[in-house]
Amino acid sequence: MNEPTRLFDFPRYQQEHFPLEVMVSSKVGGKWKSYSTSEFIDAVNEASRGLLELGVKHGDKVALIAHNNRCEWNIMDHALLQIGAVDVPIYPTMTEDDYEYIFNHSESIYCFVSNDELYDKVSNVLDKCPQMKKVYSFEKYEGKNHWSEVTNLGTDTKRQSEVEDFMSAVKPEDLATIIYTSGTTGLPKGVMLSHANISTTVIASTPRIPGLTKGQAKTLSFLPVCHSFERFIQYLYMYNGAAVYYAEGLDTLKADLNTVQPNIFSAVPRLLEKFFDGIVANGTSAGGLKARIFEWAVSLALKWEPEHANGSFYHWKLGIADKLVFSKIRAALGMTNVAAIACGSAALQPRLLRFFSGMGVPILEGYGLTETAPVISVNTTAEPGMIRVGYVGKCIKGVEAKIAQDGEILAKGPNIMMGYYKQPELTAEVMTNGWFHTGDIGIIEDGFIKITDRKKEMFKTSAGKYIAPQLIENELKGSHLIAQSMVVGEGKNFPSAICILNEDGVKEWCSRHDIEYTDFAVIAKDKRIIDRVWQDVEKANLNFGQWEKIKKIIIDIDEFTVDNGCLTPTFKVKRKPILAKYQSEIESLYQG
Repeated sequence: MNEPTRLFDFPRYQQEHFPLEVMVSSKVGGKWKSYSTSEFIDAVNEASRGLLELGVKHGDKVALIAHNNRCEWNIMDHALLQIGAVDVPIYPTMTEDDYEYIFNHSESIYCFVSNDELYDKVSNVLDKCPQMKKVYSFEKYEGKNHWSEVTNLGTDTKRQSEVEDFMSAVKPEDLATIIYTSGTTGLPKGVMLSHANISTTVIASTPRIPGLTKGQAKTLSFLPVCHSFERFIQYLYMYNGAAVYYAEGLDTLKADLNTVQPNIFSAVPRLLEKFFDGIVANGTSAGGLKARIFEWAVSLALKWEPEHANGSFYHWKLGIADKLVFSKIRAALGMTNVAAIACGSAALQPRLLRFFSGMGVPILEGYGLTETAPVISVNTTAEPGMIRVGYVGKCIKGVEAKIAQDGEILAKGPNIMMGYYKQPELTAEVMTNGWFHTGDIGIIEDGFIKITDRKKEMFKTSAGKYIAPQLIENELKGSHLIAQSMVVGEGKNFPSAICILNEDGVKEWCSRHDIEYTDFAVIAKDKRIIDRVWQDVEKANLNFGQWEKIKKIIIDIDEFTVDNGCLTPTFKVKRKPILAKYQSEIESLYQG
């Protein structure tokens, strides 16, 4: 087979070049259920034949919703794509109103979900979605349609020739998927991506990923596969012959890492923040000499620079720190074999890139959007001169980027979406002569892209000064006492910040200062904690102009999460709900 040009080509490319005994694997009843490459292809063909029996045809839309990543999701993905149907992946955390809107807007005729909770959630809106014929569950429940009803229709191979005909008819430029952005405001937009959009991105991104020994690598997947980043990297794993293991969930992540011992996995900055906070809390809790050695090792890692820029003596010391500290951390976290972590979705604090890279687990920070399928640029350790701290790498092959007059990053290439489904006016707003307007503000230096903020998130103070909140928020999160932050103050005479405390960091600080810790909510109001947080705020302020400095803060312990509506499913801050939640506290900051 030549290079894959359609998404369902990737399993067959793998079968021809490096067939795997374990291609994909997820837990069923607590035990791993695996598919070899050939078994996966057979399962996909069976599902395609079943879909044809249901009457699904080229261009039909089918929704996929799952709480956790699983083999069945990927089987249905490929089964739909290879008969020319279009899949519509949906976040499980979206509301019933969102489901109703997406089902009707996309004209989805079937829906496959992971469990009874989602089955009931979808069923609640079916009477408002006249084109939706049926919903199926991947898990089996009494009185609910099981996906085996579809696959059983395809056990007879008599329609396989039709499947082959449909496959032959699918062109690289054909629509493959409509991904509805979760967004932070307004109705979801349906991003149309073709087979070529994603497949070209997979092939162009592969040279940037180290540690993928073709046919031998193992990976762990736990970010939502409905999101373009994790979905894209699934195809990349297939293309490179890497076995994919699906974690049961974030709560089992440490156990799954230790079981699988992956060579690479993808993550978002919020997860790396939690890893870092946990590492620091555990390391300092030992006390005495062990704690001092740990703190020395961490301080050393935080000085890491690419290309051995710190010199041989630094790396000699880093080698000692690795033997005494970091090798043990990697072993405890199941990261002994990890050659890299691919990170995207939101801004990564430079200290995290330095720490993990210094610890022997390189972070490959990338940049892109759903609309760019989803990669524009990636830092990499796979070749020299291709990583810079605080930047998101250079453009992948075939993709261009430039800065508009207002500072916005524009991108152009084969990865740019076909447009927003049924919304040509919105498509026209973000496209200019083939250049896509990303909505991000940034700079390009020596080919490296640096993101400074989201265009829509920047605001003016009452004095007319622009505030870029993301830059300030990242500085604030450099404090081991601050887990999350959001800068406010639009139309006010100075910016303020909501600071969510890091419980592990607070416990550790209290222990070091002989302060009794009984209850998180109580200690958060302790003047000593508040004063210490203010020290870190003042330290962050040193990096900004007078008009950007944080003058007041709100301290809270209620973490921003997806479940409480303060984060998107990809862990981006949802500013509008947070502003509403803290409205009275924010108003009190500016009274008088």
